[in-house]
Amino acid sequence: MSKSKTLFFCQTCGYESAKWLGKCPSCNSWNTFVEEVVTKVESTKNEWRSDPKSKVIKPKTLNEIESTNEVRLQTPDNELNRVLGGGIVPGSLVLIGGEPGIGKSTLMLQIGLALQKIRTLYVSGEESEQQIKMRAERLSPSKPSENFYMLTETNTKNIFTAIESLEPQLVIIDSIQTLHSHVMDSVAGSIAQVRQCAGELMKFAKKTNTPVFLVGHITKDGMLAGPKVLEHMVDTVLQFEGDRHLSYRILRTTKNRFGSTAEIGIYEMLGNGLREVSNPSEILISQKDGLVSGATIGATIEGNRPLLIEIQSLVSPASYGTPQRTPNGFDQKRLNMLLAVLEKRCGFRMGTQDVFVNMAGGIYVEDPAIDLALCVSIISSMEEIPVSDKICFAAEIGLGGELRAVNRIDQRISEAEKLGFKEIYISKFSQKSVDQKKIKIEVKAFGKLAEVFKALLGSGTL
Repeated sequence: MSKSKTLFFCQTCGYESAKWLGKCPSCNSWNTFVEEVVTKVESTKNEWRSDPKSKVIKPKTLNEIESTNEVRLQTPDNELNRVLGGGIVPGSLVLIGGEPGIGKSTLMLQIGLALQKIRTLYVSGEESEQQIKMRAERLSPSKPSENFYMLTETNTKNIFTAIESLEPQLVIIDSIQTLHSHVMDSVAGSIAQVRQCAGELMKFAKKTNTPVFLVGHITKDGMLAGPKVLEHMVDTVLQFEGDRHLSYRILRTTKNRFGSTAEIGIYEMLGNGLREVSNPSEILISQKDGLVSGATIGATIEGNRPLLIEIQSLVSPASYGTPQRTPNGFDQKRLNMLLAVLEKRCGFRMGTQDVFVNMAGGIYVEDPAIDLALCVSIISSMEEIPVSDKICFAAEIGLGGELRAVNRIDQRISEAEKLGFKEIYISKFSQKSVDQKKIKIEVKAFGKLAEVFKALLGSGTL
């Protein structure tokens, strides 16, 4: 027997309460509780002991568990393979979120069509079969894959019935907010339904060793919609970022039980789908006529991939009382710290200047190795002296104005040399790990930020 009743759930974290609360005791959010109708199954047994007729499952020690080689499903998309940590892990539950129109469904449909030898089931609760057919013909004009199956259904019971008959090797759900389970009486997209449907799909993935991709919506704050427990349940959380008005997209990992969370994948949105960007420097270094003041190139690391990114700065006298500090793609507090170092340790009057900083390509950089490139870019704009486009920078700046060493400097130097740079400025504390015999690029090492400005100004260029 089942009994319908109403409970209150926190929209932020999914906390359950029998009555409405103004403040959530779990996440301390205000006015986030909503009422939902749920079905509670009444149990006739209250004993903690199991049924003696049921099969007893004994715990195992680590020595009793056999080690197996990690087998991953390699997709034709190298960017997705890198972000997932080397490919799709069998039995994994992957959640991908992003803004509407960013390309989540396009990416998942493109992956399903590209896997020619893998039986794939694409379940859509948002589009009709004709709409998916039109998009599939645009993404793959050639003969479609015989192993790609579509299903437009939102009831989990019907979905599992189709899965049982088809036995797919990969399942894509678009989207988790459109599914509803007959176990719960609440509407689709509610916290209780999202949690229940995700739990059923997780059990299916683990028992059958079938990988499942879930497409998720996000809120206006950029967070994944639904209860926070959804992100805890899945194995991997992918975030599809980018501006819908620009053609480039970034696939970032925020949680990964099978690999690093520092990897990113870069795509370009074209008329026939998403194109992998194997050389990110082509979008992070803008093309321009001649030298421009305030533009420098910094060497950064995203996961295992070295990137060269262009830093653009604009410095002008403050027209109002308080100077503006506006970074795009960079931490504002760290920008304030670097401006204080420039004024205190190098003697530049930054307190009366408006400073605007932009990372080209729409990427957000947290690597402190671009500190030197950023400071040189700011002074270049302030003094109206362009920086040579054959110079690259890679060093962290301390509060005393010293240049600090950064990790994996050899990879940064190798990437700069490969893209045709003639010089790279680094910290002298990183120089000991550089093999000068194997590189052709000129490496210049300094200990203080003031020494860098002196060397650049002394040579006639900044």
